[in-house]
Amino acid sequence: MKITENFIKYSIDNDIIINNFVIPAQVVKASLLVVIAAVIFIIAIMVILPLLERFFRKTETKLDDVLIERKFFKRAFHLFPAIVLSIGLPTIFDSDSQVFDLISRALNLYYIIIIYTIFESCMNIANDYYDMNKGVSRAGITGIVQALKIVGLILAIIFAISVLAGKSPAFFITGLGAFTAILMLVFKDAILGLVAGIQLSAMDLIRKGDWIDIPKHGVDGDVVEISLTSIKVRNFDMTFTVIPAYELVASSFKNWRGMSESGGRRIKRSIWFSLNSIHFINDEDMEQLLKIKLLRPYFEKRLAEIQQFNESELSEYEKDCFVNGRRLTNIGTFRIYVETYLKNHPGIHKEMTIMVRQLAHTELGLPLEIYAFTNDVRWVAHENIQSNIFDHLLASAPQFGLVVYQRDLREN
Repeated sequence: MKITENFIKYSIDNDIIINNFVIPAQVVKASLLVVIAAVIFIIAIMVILPLLERFFRKTETKLDDVLIERKFFKRAFHLFPAIVLSIGLPTIFDSDSQVFDLISRALNLYYIIIIYTIFESCMNIANDYYDMNKGVSRAGITGIVQALKIVGLILAIIFAISVLAGKSPAFFITGLGAFTAILMLVFKDAILGLVAGIQLSAMDLIRKGDWIDIPKHGVDGDVVEISLTSIKVRNFDMTFTVIPAYELVASSFKNWRGMSESGGRRIKRSIWFSLNSIHFINDEDMEQLLKIKLLRPYFEKRLAEIQQFNESELSEYEKDCFVNGRRLTNIGTFRIYVETYLKNHPGIHKEMTIMVRQLAHTELGLPLEIYAFTNDVRWVAHENIQSNIFDHLLASAPQFGLVVYQRDLREN
């Protein structure tokens, strides 16, 4: 096609001349190829991607929603122009030319960047999808995912350097061995954190949402974030503490997850009674105690056993002394009452240990320890149940003739 003499001489296989200015045919072809690649990319981003997002939002599956949120398709579509350029460039430039070599290196760098971003997106998708479907009995994989990201980034950097230097990636990978000692010294904390993060995930030592207690660091609260090298905890006073991951592996810490999963939270508290208030139960005491509904089944069985034993083993003369034979005491009867009360309390977990025991007496009196578990592991609910139980027991003790010990400040 000829438009104006000496103005434009055009042929797809020849150079273009505009006012005696020569534009090489390779430049024209390369420009057309770039335009085609750009048009394909724009169509993919502006047309295909919105249609995919609209379609996936309507489906019931969770995976496609995660793919959209983590921009998997948006990153993958960057491969389209690269593929177009890879196919078209060999038809325009000589494979032995410097221009072809320069453009090929730039294109390879582009491939490395895009592939790494897709890999990172896939790791995020795997982590998100796993968290949505793991349930409470499985550990998170955040630490492992972050470790894989670091490995992928290192490999991407090695491949990028090999492309720029024009040497095999194996050359740089083998050369890393000489710097291993230096890297371990410089990045000691990062390496320790990396190993510890993988251990925490693989051994299921800690999960997001766990309540952990580390007195050494003043940590007492819920885990809100687990990274590869650190753990972020929101304490119950609403402050945040960030501790290195390797601290949890190198030293001890308490994880309350077992308590939460068991469905029971422990009560372990004692009531101290004055030793002077402990005595055998006489007939007058028994008359009052028989009115207690929870103790009637116990008395029906126990009193019959005691009476039968004393009738067969003691003489009429010996029966007048309470030390002889078998007798009920107010502290022992109160212990049975507390145990029966706990077994009938709606806030106590019936499938877990319920025990009321005497501890060794001291100058403060005789401690009666209540050991049981509430059936609500929530902190506020647990404290309310525990408080209600001890309110009742402290108020009930005088009915058994027991005096709760309270130190008189005047004694000091």
